[in-house]
Amino acid sequence: MGRTKTENIPADVYIQFVRSLFDNAHMLVIGGACYWILGFMIYLRTHNPLFLAFSFILLSISLFRYFGIRGFRKAGGVIANVEEAQQWERNYILKGSLQGLGLGTLCFISIYVYPDPFAELAATSLTLATLVTVVGRNYGSPRMVRIFSVTFIGPAALGLLLRMDVPSVLLGLMIIPLTFITINSADHVRNVLFSAVIGHKEARKLARRFDRALNTMSHGLVMLGPDGRVVVANAEAAHLMSLKSPDALLGRSIHGLLMRGVAGGMLAPKDCRYIEAQLTRALREGRDRKMLVSLANGQHYEFSAREGSQELGVITFEDVTARVEAEDKIRFMARYDNLTGLPNRAYFHELVGEAMASGDGDRLCGLAVLDLDDFKSVNDTLGHPIGDGLIYAVAERLAAIAGQGITVSRFGGDEFMIFFDRVEDESHLTGQLDEIFAGLQGEVDVAGHGLRIQASGGAVLSRVKDTDVDAMIVKADLALYKAKELGKNSWRLFEASMDAAFRNRQLMKADLRTAVESKALRVVYQPIVAMNTMRIASCEALCRWDHPDLGPISPSIFIPLAEEMGIISEISTFVLQAACTECAKWPDQTSVSVNLSAKDFRNRDVVQKVRDALTSSGLAAGRLEIEVTETALLDDKSLTRQYIEELKQLGVRIALDDFGTGYSSLSYLHKLPLDKIKIDRSFLIDVTQNSRSLELLKGIVNLSRPLGLSVTIEGVETFEQLKILALQVKPDLVQGFLFGAALSASGIETMSSATWPFVADLRRTGKRTAS
Repeated sequence: MGRTKTENIPADVYIQFVRSLFDNAHMLVIGGACYWILGFMIYLRTHNPLFLAFSFILLSISLFRYFGIRGFRKAGGVIANVEEAQQWERNYILKGSLQGLGLGTLCFISIYVYPDPFAELAATSLTLATLVTVVGRNYGSPRMVRIFSVTFIGPAALGLLLRMDVPSVLLGLMIIPLTFITINSADHVRNVLFSAVIGHKEARKLARRFDRALNTMSHGLVMLGPDGRVVVANAEAAHLMSLKSPDALLGRSIHGLLMRGVAGGMLAPKDCRYIEAQLTRALREGRDRKMLVSLANGQHYEFSAREGSQELGVITFEDVTARVEAEDKIRFMARYDNLTGLPNRAYFHELVGEAMASGDGDRLCGLAVLDLDDFKSVNDTLGHPIGDGLIYAVAERLAAIAGQGITVSRFGGDEFMIFFDRVEDESHLTGQLDEIFAGLQGEVDVAGHGLRIQASGGAVLSRVKDTDVDAMIVKADLALYKAKELGKNSWRLFEASMDAAFRNRQLMKADLRTAVESKALRVVYQPIVAMNTMRIASCEALCRWDHPDLGPISPSIFIPLAEEMGIISEISTFVLQAACTECAKWPDQTSVSVNLSAKDFRNRDVVQKVRDALTSSGLAAGRLEIEVTETALLDDKSLTRQYIEELKQLGVRIALDDFGTGYSSLSYLHKLPLDKIKIDRSFLIDVTQNSRSLELLKGIVNLSRPLGLSVTIEGVETFEQLKILALQVKPDLVQGFLFGAALSASGIETMSSATWPFVADLRRTGKRTAS
């Protein structure tokens, strides 16, 4: 307790404590002389020169300390600040520690190293005598007291314990508590002096602080005597009561104070009686009580009453108008969306829960969720302020339908929720929702931008007693998902099949994650045939999933699932590793092509991923081709270009996949370091009947060749298509089901040197055309 009191003592008190260490310097000379005489007497008794040496060492240390103190006195004995005081204290501790270690070492040698009865008695007696002076001389430095206590008692106790006989061990243990006694005694002395030094300072400050605290309080305060009349009041109380000074409040009763409010028209008489009764009761019963009073002028006052000491009662009151208004605002913000003013998710949940908990449990209720179609594109192209304006416009139209039995909420983002408390039947709910969707149609002007509102919705109809809010929201979301799946801009009513489809989808997601983690997917390879030789020049690595229960799952199903789950990059890595490993086993003239997803190109790891696959497989970089989709290029053109250039530096070839399907594909031909373009199969579908498709294909090939790009045409399924390509378009490579289904890695290795029989037919066709 004592030590805690002086942990953070004022600077002036600390400086005085340090100054006390440098008093009575002559005592050190006397002590040094005693040490010398003691050591010399032990030497005469034992004839051991070590004790004679200690007599001079201890005398020298005492004189060293003495002259250090004299130096402090000659310097004026003035300590200007805490830093200087700390420096002097450290100097004092350093010299004192030398004395403590010297005297303690002498005890240890006398008791254990060169034991002699007289030496033991003399050294121990002088040590204990010196220990007694530690408290009176060194109380100002707790660290010095601890060091002296430990260095004086510790070596003596250690020497006794090492003698290993019972009396010595017991004596050694018994003198150890002297350390703690000395430290605690010094703490006590220091605390007593500390209290004495600062006690009178605190007394002087107390009155000033009380007066200042009383009159700078943010709320009014009056203290009532035993007779119930004001004996103390502060300036704020006088101000709130419209009086000039606190003295004007003295001698007034609670009733008199409150009647000033009644006289001013701010407080009704009945409110006055109620407040007086409550305050009086609180003071009489000795318990705290708070009351919020709203005045006629719109202000709010909070009264508090509590029993004070010596039969004094305390009443405080303050103007809390700002706090009450802030609390109202916070309460509104906690319940309502700050953009639209509609109930937010939490408050909607609370309102709907309360509505469903009351009334007839057999009644029907409905819940609908609305989501703006393609809202992200508005934010991305026009900015979030425009997006907020669109949301506000939709909220205005939805708020118009809110009323008895209908609650509208903005759930967050571009999602709104509508609860219909009483629904007659399904046709009733359908009619209401059709009317709501019709009211949403049309354009709105947001900051000069004409935006068309288009939304999708999902709804559920349930009997109140058979459902709850959360269950209805889940089902409405499933219906919304179905509406978006069927083309957006419409709404759907929940059906049980939607729940089953959702559950199946979730199960398939779980199975796909397991398949990816356990590497249960497999890779097949679709041949890419050179047009001039009709041999496999390369092949495209394709991922396949054989579900243990459902059998083969189409990539058109599980690839979008993987993208939705965020694991498409894991699949890309698996395919890349497998393709490089297998291609390394094939003949050198056969290469492999791997399609990386848009997500892969959002991460710098894509370059390291390709580097690792080449290193682990030993495949030459020139035999690997990376296919990039236009989706990946649209996400972040500059960053994707940087990654593509880094891949090119590895020696990997780059192909632009599905060329011609995007609106800006031509711009990539001169901006990106491409090696190849792959023309989408959509250009080849009607090439045998449509001359425009043929001319377009020829144009793309003729445009690409001067740029140093090779061309692959995908989707070749008939010999007629191949013949037109060979004779008129003349691409470098072709790919499609005409050359068979995708093969295993061993199948590619087997077919790598084979020539497709089409070559002979093409040559004959070419000769006939030439002739």
